Amino acid sequence: MTHLRSPLAAVLILMAMLAVGVSAQTARTAGERTTVSAQAFPNSYSLPPDKLAKATTLYHTELVMFAISTAYELGILWALLHFGIGVRFRQLAECVGKSFFVRGIIVFPLLFLSIRVLSLPLRLFWHHTGLDYGFSVQGWASWFVDWTKGAAVEVAIGTLLGFGVYSLMRRSPRRWWLWVWAVSVPLTIFAVWIVPIVLDPMFNKFEPLEKTNPQLVVELTRVAHRGGLDIPPERMFEMKASEKVTTYNAYVTGIGSSKRIVVWDTTEREMTTPETLFVFGHEMGHYVLDHIWKGIAASAFLSLFGIWIGWALLVRVFRDGTRWGLRGFDDMAGIPLLLLIFTVLSLASMPLDSTISRYFEHQADVYGLEVTHGINQDSPEVAASSFQKMGEKSLDYPSPNAFYVFWTYSHPATADRLRDALRYRPWEQGRPMQFVK
Repeated sequence: MTHLRSPLAAVLILMAMLAVGVSAQTARTAGERTTVSAQAFPNSYSLPPDKLAKATTLYHTELVMFAISTAYELGILWALLHFGIGVRFRQLAECVGKSFFVRGIIVFPLLFLSIRVLSLPLRLFWHHTGLDYGFSVQGWASWFVDWTKGAAVEVAIGTLLGFGVYSLMRRSPRRWWLWVWAVSVPLTIFAVWIVPIVLDPMFNKFEPLEKTNPQLVVELTRVAHRGGLDIPPERMFEMKASEKVTTYNAYVTGIGSSKRIVVWDTTEREMTTPETLFVFGHEMGHYVLDHIWKGIAASAFLSLFGIWIGWALLVRVFRDGTRWGLRGFDDMAGIPLLLLIFTVLSLASMPLDSTISRYFEHQADVYGLEVTHGINQDSPEVAASSFQKMGEKSLDYPSPNAFYVFWTYSHPATADRLRDALRYRPWEQGRPMQFVK
């Protein structure tokens, strides 16, 4: 068992050291970096003293919790594997029936439910944090209902995927990883298509934006036409975010017939119309620049290597015989081992995933600036105002550690987005715009 214990311990120790080091560095430099005032740089992202204090505390909490939650989630999988929980579930299933289906219908749900329940403390902590900082207004009863629905969905999907993966392992021991990858691509596309239709409405309320705010639809249509698009009103929705959160957001989701743009009602109510138009323009950028399809393509390309590496590690683990009571890599009781390997690989690939996401988000920011130029009086100033408001509402830390941003941030830091927005004025410099002609 020592052949995986040392690498796992190294990962956990590395994460702990990283968190302590980054936190210490931030603590040493916080004073000199966060005292930059709006008077010195009137066009920079800044927070009033009371919010800056909260943002600093929240940021340090996130740093520590990044390391703790990573170690905790890896530890759950390691414990399930080390103490043979999956093997015990398999033995229980074999008392009912010996067939692959009977064993799977018992083992897969029990393992995925165990992981979900053991992860509950982390989710409880983050919801408590959201309430404490005012991001969330969702009561605990409603939160537990959502958690239960999420657990049911996760267990159901995990069970179906478990049957698929382990069936392929049994049928093609040497090429199962390639078949898993080939099947995963259309499944990913199907998932992206069905999420806004089936899953999103399970957790939030959506209404046609034309019904809740017809005047805003008129303004958004102007922006769409400015970009040469005809986005029908039936693809614009309002999400009743205010029932659960206080923050602002909008997003594009789905593909094909399910593709839509969603604006949170908090964004509509508390941001000005020009600011909302910029946010919409940003989301329209994802729509126009095919970021969803590009994201799927990038994910498919990277997952091919990830699944192959996972297969190679599994073969190495079982090269000298069985481990942890598992009969081989195709033993369904080994779900914790499979998830442990791919969780570590996912952690290793996080910087690349984050970099791609930040690039897409920056492109969408540029598109939002361009498509609202001529509609908003000064699109860079409006964009900067939007970032300032969103940053204040979410208590975004003004100067996060560069390595932490590189590793984890899916969006550029708020200060960078605001600065870049104010600097982007090609129409004043006689240069062509990048995306909108």
